[in-house]
Amino acid sequence: MERIRIRYFSDKIKRLEYIEGKSDWIDLRASETVELKAGEFKLIPLGVAMELPQGYEGHLVPRSSTFKNYGILQTNSCGIIDCSYCGDEDMWRMPVYATRDTVIRENDRICQFRIVKNQPEVVFDEVESLHNTSRGGFGSTGKQ
Repeated sequence: MERIRIRYFSDKIKRLEYIEGKSDWIDLRASETVELKAGEFKLIPLGVAMELPQGYEGHLVPRSSTFKNYGILQTNSCGIIDCSYCGDEDMWRMPVYATRDTVIRENDRICQFRIVKNQPEVVFDEVESLHNTSRGGFGSTGKQ
């Protein structure tokens, strides 16, 4: 089991917990109340800084209910937090764009993260052919 050192910036937010068997994503909460007007951008403070293990990164995404409940979109789609972002003042934040006027209250669960092993180093070998049959189309359906 990996151990992660964490610093909380607020005593008012609930502490993070890993819930065995439910999901391997961990919810994060707004650490202060944030009001947004439609069309506004803000960085929502999440109230934590972490020291991720060497060779790992955090992937930060909205919860499935975030848009429905708050009308916000995460502007970088998926936030990547590498293990070097681990200083005492390196609080995690969620960059959002509001599609409607909204209020996110302190302790609201607005996003989630998971820890992923870094991609191994790769070398690209250029070839004339991959010698595979083309599926055609887009994605897994093969339909255009």
